[in-house]
Amino acid sequence: MQVAVIGAGVVGVCTAYFLAEAGHEVVVIERHGNVAEQASFGNAGVIAPGYITPWAAPGMPRKILSYLFKSEAPVLFKPTMDRALWRWIRLWLSECELDRYRINKERMQRVALYSRDVLHQLREHYQLEYEQTQGYLQLFRTEREIQLAEPALALLAASEVPHRMLDADAAHLLEPGLSSATTLAGGLHLPQDESGNCPLFTKQLKYIAQSIGVEFHFNSILTSIQHENNRVALHIDDRRFHADAVVVAAGIESAQLLKPLGIHIPLYPVKGYSATASIKNFDEAPLAALMDESYKVAITRMGNRIRIAGTAELGSLDLELREAALRTLIKVGEDWFPHAANYNTANFWCGARPMLPDGAPLLGATPLKGVYINIGHGSTGWAMAAGSGKLVADIVSGHTPDIDMDGLALSRYG
Repeated sequence: MQVAVIGAGVVGVCTAYFLAEAGHEVVVIERHGNVAEQASFGNAGVIAPGYITPWAAPGMPRKILSYLFKSEAPVLFKPTMDRALWRWIRLWLSECELDRYRINKERMQRVALYSRDVLHQLREHYQLEYEQTQGYLQLFRTEREIQLAEPALALLAASEVPHRMLDADAAHLLEPGLSSATTLAGGLHLPQDESGNCPLFTKQLKYIAQSIGVEFHFNSILTSIQHENNRVALHIDDRRFHADAVVVAAGIESAQLLKPLGIHIPLYPVKGYSATASIKNFDEAPLAALMDESYKVAITRMGNRIRIAGTAELGSLDLELREAALRTLIKVGEDWFPHAANYNTANFWCGARPMLPDGAPLLGATPLKGVYINIGHGSTGWAMAAGSGKLVADIVSGHTPDIDMDGLALSRYG
């Protein structure tokens, strides 16, 4: 089949690769000048199936309210009259109950665990190097945070995910560069989780995909998708193209592309931030990836750089850097690894994460023949990309996916 993939982020490129590997003629349409130019560009780099969790969690609404008047906070909220925002918030609140949290976390973890295996297969087969590190350490500043993590710990145990609770001394042994001046109640170590440079991986996979026949069309703007004579018609700039199938993997822009087709998805942009700084003192730098549970900010080692990523801004549709968000990133870096880098001179970035209220992505077919989706990964697109791409390619090819797709299809939104 001739298949068009819309979007050349890490999710779209993985999808294109696996479609080509399955024998399809594949074209990727991307509005920017290269792969991984939007949400894939500045993400945390974390691949942590063990830690992965929906934003909608018990106690989260109260925590967000407590952050509103703090100078450094993991969440920024800008109330607007946007009806889509309030509709999204209403759905999100309904997913914060414990039973819904367990269901949603299991769905996300199912995709992420599978994706990690697929990523490892790609890495070993092609001998890829993308500044990967092994292990993930979640940092708890208070005993209260450890108590709030108990439902997640129970799910880790039930899923038989290797993990270990550490006291402060053990956490400092694992990461010797951690500052002793910052209060640390304990840590959760996930030895099988990892991190890596997402844009670097995506560019490497682009070249591999091209070598097996995938064509990339950059600086191409898709304006609409239509059905014509049992095929899919794509309107790109001033031209019209036809394909047997299309996979929409365009991040936050996916919702607007699908809406004229009668496919309405509660996808909303949640702005995320990152800061990338060169290491100046390697002895006091992180060895692997960490998460500050208080501020929901990740600290990732990427070769000779440190990336600090986090802060969710809801209600802002622009991509301007907010001083409050940057302060939070700098604070976390200086709290834990104060002498590793000069965070004030870091390269700062922000981008729109395509978030669904319940957290798990939407993968596979739509009610329209030949139209498929691979969307809604939120801040975990890198962690789910390889597996999501393989799953969608299998569905397009008429093959049975390797994992249970319950709760991952469009039908979960009726």
